[in-house]
Amino acid sequence: MADFTHFDESGRARMVDVSAKAETVRTAVAAGRVRMNRETLALVKTGGMKKGDVLGTAQIAGILAAKRTAELIPLCHTLPLTGVDVRFALDEAGCAVDITAAVKCTGPTGVEMEALTAVSVAALTVYDMCKAVQKDMEITDIRLLEKTGGKSGTFRSA
Repeated sequence: MADFTHFDESGRARMVDVSAKAETVRTAVAAGRVRMNRETLALVKTGGMKKGDVLGTAQIAGILAAKRTAELIPLCHTLPLTGVDVRFALDEAGCAVDITAAVKCTGPTGVEMEALTAVSVAALTVYDMCKAVQKDMEITDIRLLEKTGGKSGTFRSA
């Protein structure tokens, strides 16, 4: 278990002590997508959903989720986020809403989970706002695109 930082020597879960780590600027960008049919995408684009503004609501949900990641993921640290940006692009050819979240803080540990949580909750919100017209939408491709800062440096997905 020595290689796993979230377990102690007896194999019990623990929150890693990051108090000795240097505070550096940390960033992370994550992405995901919600696939839907053309009719549903058209309603998202034109604002025709009965529940209201799908992308505006999902944007706020994603930001809130990033801020509350430590409450949702058991061993995550509470971090003083300095920026969260959730964006959407409509892929009309692929019938999808593409979601990107960028998160930033200055602290002793990274913000990858905050970016991934923002994308996940934004995607779930898109699904929730559209499920009355389409139940077989798919949430896919949630992944980390890049992260910077800290001892491990920069990561960019291939």
